Amino acid sequence: MRTSGRTANTKAHTAQTRHSDFIQSLDRGLAVIRAFGPDRDRLNLSQVATATGLTRAAARRFLLTLVKLGYVRCDGRAFSLRPKVLELGYAYLSGLALPEVAQPHLEALSAKLHESSSISVLDRYDIVYIARVATKRIMTVAISVGTRFPAYAASMGRVLLAGLSEDELDKYLTEATFEAFTERTVTDPDRLRDIVHEVAKEGYALVDQELEDGLRAIAAPIHDSSGRVTAAINVSTHASRLSRDAMLAQLLPSLKETAALIEADLKSVAPAERAARGSPCSSRQATSQPPVTR
Repeated sequence: MRTSGRTANTKAHTAQTRHSDFIQSLDRGLAVIRAFGPDRDRLNLSQVATATGLTRAAARRFLLTLVKLGYVRCDGRAFSLRPKVLELGYAYLSGLALPEVAQPHLEALSAKLHESSSISVLDRYDIVYIARVATKRIMTVAISVGTRFPAYAASMGRVLLAGLSEDELDKYLTEATFEAFTERTVTDPDRLRDIVHEVAKEGYALVDQELEDGLRAIAAPIHDSSGRVTAAINVSTHASRLSRDAMLAQLLPSLKETAALIEADLKSVAPAERAARGSPCSSRQATSQPPVTR
């Protein structure tokens, strides 16, 4: 179910960005890497071709190239990613102040509430986990740094969508693929727009068993120094442990308090980062960037 949506989004992205400066072979090679995931760690040639929309011959060439480069291994029957692929994301993650700053706060929050907590950023149609502390496994899919979920069905995703401009939200609702993960999943774009507007007004999002049966999660925004929503923090629990009202009463205050503490720490980090980049009067002026921009 998720693979078909991701493939559709990849094809739409390819169609939109194809121009004289667009390198299609690079796009296809990255699509082959993205075909793998937590529930698709070993794929045969046909599965990779189906997931990427490539022919078997093209998929084979890309896979064997990635094998030669050390990013993929082949056991003779199936392909799987090698740890070297982590290098592709390390340059981005290592440049973020947020995961390092947030981790102690996540640990304190999870210890206090005895529930799992996470932070994510928005990447086109999905949220991407950049920090996490897990106390229990409450989903069928294992979650770790780098895990992706569709933004519309996740509590952190709705917080991040609420931070978009109206034009950006329109673009998302027009281009994203909406699939039902449970019978409760909201997939109607107009209804999702109303929900996102309510999230922006209330300052939090509570998603009740829309991403997976039995999973409830509540999220709050993390703002940068300019007041823009740059990330989201959540606490997730099993529906049998806490009701919606109990989550609002017992989890939300601590969640918002933790978000505020992270924001305060990020503000103190930013001046040091700017100083480390050198004087604005230097011959090669660095471009100032916020800790997280997605």
